[in-house]
Amino acid sequence: MILRFLTLSLLVLYPVAWFAPLMRAGLLPLFGLSEISVLTGLQSLWASDAALALVVTFFAIFAPYLKTIGLALVQWDLLDAKVQPVLHVLGKLAMADVFLIALYITLAKGIGLGTIETAWGLYLFTACILASLGLGMLTERGLRKNA
Repeated sequence: MILRFLTLSLLVLYPVAWFAPLMRAGLLPLFGLSEISVLTGLQSLWASDAALALVVTFFAIFAPYLKTIGLALVQWDLLDAKVQPVLHVLGKLAMADVFLIALYITLAKGIGLGTIETAWGLYLFTACILASLGLGMLTERGLRKNA
């Protein structure tokens, strides 16, 4: 029961994480923003590189949310548990977005084009992804026990 509640809470926390500031940047030529969230970053990316924006949108928005919806459906016995491997892959793809954000912050700090500091939204987004991965593993373990 607690797994179901935690999974459903991710459906609320993900949109909060998308709007939350991931980082604060000053004098950064790519964005020109003081606070960058997942959505504002995607907006800037869509204006400059649509192909990359499509990939990042999938990693940041669709992969984690679809994985969480699928996981909730499996937990409520509304979706066959055989989809667990697909949900696991979606979770790993979502983790790729956290890696891209961390890589961007590291590169920008290394180049020294301005100041960048991480904000609470990065930690929330990372926690949501990691929680989703953990909930997926716990759900899979629970399904094996019940089988």
